[in-house]
Amino acid sequence: MSTGALVLAAALWGAVAGALLPRAAYRFAVPAGEPWRDRCPGGHPVRGWLGGARCGACARGTQAQAGAEAEASYAPSVLLLTIATVLTCAALAAATGTRPELAVWLLLAPVWVLLAAVDLRVRRLPDPLTLPLAAAGLALLGGAALLPEHAGHWLTALYGALALGGGYYVLWLVNPAGMGFGDVKLALGMGAVLGWYGWPTVLLGTFAGFLLGALYGGALVVARRAGRKTAIPFGPFLIAGAFAGLLIGAYAA
Repeated sequence: MSTGALVLAAALWGAVAGALLPRAAYRFAVPAGEPWRDRCPGGHPVRGWLGGARCGACARGTQAQAGAEAEASYAPSVLLLTIATVLTCAALAAATGTRPELAVWLLLAPVWVLLAAVDLRVRRLPDPLTLPLAAAGLALLGGAALLPEHAGHWLTALYGALALGGGYYVLWLVNPAGMGFGDVKLALGMGAVLGWYGWPTVLLGTFAGFLLGALYGGALVVARRAGRKTAIPFGPFLIAGAFAGLLIGAYAA
């Protein structure tokens, strides 16, 4: 398969997967300690976890038209989530090529987008996403390591998960107010994908995440939208940094 066809196929997968994320993003986006949402803002049941997030009962209600439209769509934009997933999958395909680990990246990428969306909304990384992400990443990479033409090392992926998770755990112990324990769990999964391509990729992805977070925090301070001690959701930057490191590692492999 040519590179162009591969990228197109990955983008189509991203479009399908991204369109299924809004309902999960809505249901998971609750403050810590609260149960996952099972009703729309209008009080109607929300069934399932995958799919769009439009409530037909709200749209058919007797409320004023503006209010009905506001409640008919109650989750993050389908368009934004789809675009983010499409771009992520297409970039991974362009960098990785036809190597078997590409299938792993494409399966994990929608979860990365979902986690970033939830953390941005409520500063929470749900355990049902972060912990299975780490286990699934290592299991899938173990399968990829059995296939010909792969370009990584499963043991390094395991060590990368332990190293990055352990490093974030130390940071959490030192400053629990500045980093959530969800970031520690997420680091396990991101360390696994970075470790697949070796320790330089782990270091690059880790550095990129902290750099992006620092730049975002600095921009908020300059714009006077936050103070120096204001906590920000770090999950999206951890994911973005790991994504950047993964692209470079895949391209260089």
